[in-house]
Amino acid sequence: MEFGIFSVSDVTRDPVTGHTPSEAERIDAIVRIAQRADEVGLDVFAIGEHHNPPFFSSAPTTLLGHIAAVTERIVLSTSVTLITTNDPVRIAEEYAMLQHLAKGRVDLMVGRGNTVQVYPWFGQDIRKGLHLALENYNLLHRLWREDVVDWEGESRSGLQGFTSTPRPLDDVPPFVWHGSIRTPEIAEQAAYYGNGFFANNVLAPYGHFDRLVSFYRDRFAHHGHGTREQAIVGLGGHAFIAANSQDADRRFRPYFDAFPMFSGTSLEDYMEATPLSVGSPQLVVAKTMDFRERFGDYQRQLWNIDLLGLPVETALEQVELLGTEVVPVLRREMAAVRRPGVPATPTHASLVKAKYGDAEPRRPRPNPNRGDNVTGTSPYEDSDPAFPARYPRIG
Repeated sequence: MEFGIFSVSDVTRDPVTGHTPSEAERIDAIVRIAQRADEVGLDVFAIGEHHNPPFFSSAPTTLLGHIAAVTERIVLSTSVTLITTNDPVRIAEEYAMLQHLAKGRVDLMVGRGNTVQVYPWFGQDIRKGLHLALENYNLLHRLWREDVVDWEGESRSGLQGFTSTPRPLDDVPPFVWHGSIRTPEIAEQAAYYGNGFFANNVLAPYGHFDRLVSFYRDRFAHHGHGTREQAIVGLGGHAFIAANSQDADRRFRPYFDAFPMFSGTSLEDYMEATPLSVGSPQLVVAKTMDFRERFGDYQRQLWNIDLLGLPVETALEQVELLGTEVVPVLRREMAAVRRPGVPATPTHASLVKAKYGDAEPRRPRPNPNRGDNVTGTSPYEDSDPAFPARYPRIG
């Protein structure tokens, strides 16, 4: 069972101090938060992707590449990578590069996001959002598994003899989660490929995700990847922790009350109706164990802890409390009730082991003399008559 944190990268005014951080301050803050998560023993740090104010994470691989350089063991992921408006060729290239830089400490969650206007910004039609999600992932899946790809589809121009570079580390692609808040086709897609399914488990009322997760488990088994209980499920959450629940309520309430999304509801009612946890470490543990009762054994639990304009020092305190007071208890309690045969989240090491056993992993070496992807003609041949003598073809 993995535990970690995710951020949506919002730049929000602090309603208590009145301070609105700059983008530079928030970027520095999120790096500090990821470092602290690594230091206190959390398993995963994930960042969202947005291309509009008030968010800053328009380039997740750049940010995660830097975080990889300043952390040691934490898995780096996304929450979410936009499979609809990103070219799957670029996703294949960028996340394979990140996988190399992070020495395998990478997976990603793909999804459609929740920003309507991002589609025309990237030349796409939101009415084709589901089709884009399905077709683009199909191409991404092949680009990571086939050295040379021929492909025709509706969402982008075709590919002839295309090789995505760099090839995945050890020729094993990053593990992929599919995130959705309401769409059974995405749960079916995750099940078909044997990938993970992530229910964000925030904002929506209890019960909202029950049918989607159950449907994914059924289809995972139907496609022959294992039993329902062996399906790979992740859940989100939103927490604010203090030594006791009274202090947590007192400190968090101004942020909750000032946030427009929560207008018209009380903190008490919202906590009762949704997965939001505000209270002592014991309260957060109890509510998270309730997630397990609702969804069954699952593999990954991520919390958002830096939303609503909370200052960075408060967010760092939240990470500390998760790592020292909440997660150690949850590890014990989850392990005590876990059914036999429930798998862990696939990691780079486990995927390499599953593919190669004790053999040495394949290390792709694309032929540097192959030339371009269509004709095999070197870019030097037309411009340099001495090319054949100076750079003889090999193979």
